[in-house]
Amino acid sequence: MSENILKINVGASIEPSLTLVQQAMEKLVVGEEPTPYFDVGFKDAKQMLSVFTEKRWDLLATLRANGPSSIAELARLVNRDYKNVHTDVERLMEWLAIEKNDKGKVFTPYGEIIVDVHLPKINAA
Repeated sequence: MSENILKINVGASIEPSLTLVQQAMEKLVVGEEPTPYFDVGFKDAKQMLSVFTEKRWDLLATLRANGPSSIAELARLVNRDYKNVHTDVERLMEWLAIEKNDKGKVFTPYGEIIVDVHLPKINAA
């Protein structure tokens, strides 16, 4: 079984994602199972870095290394205040990077996160 991959697009056109959605729908119509694809997008790097801060990347890495944990356990593992970790976990859940299991523990369902940054187009002189 392959691991899930989260793709973070920064400054990209929505067209490639729409194509993937169309392909998935076509597979469903003929009774085939579409390939899972998890994608979030940001208008620019500033917006992406406001969500995926250094401390939040640390939370993701810690969850990946240690598996599902309570927020209190996670706060102890990263040696941070519970309230701040709780806020960070909620924010990462909004952007699909963290989920809760049926026991209420948080985890990251991804083995890989790919960040694809598109620089602004050059304006013609």
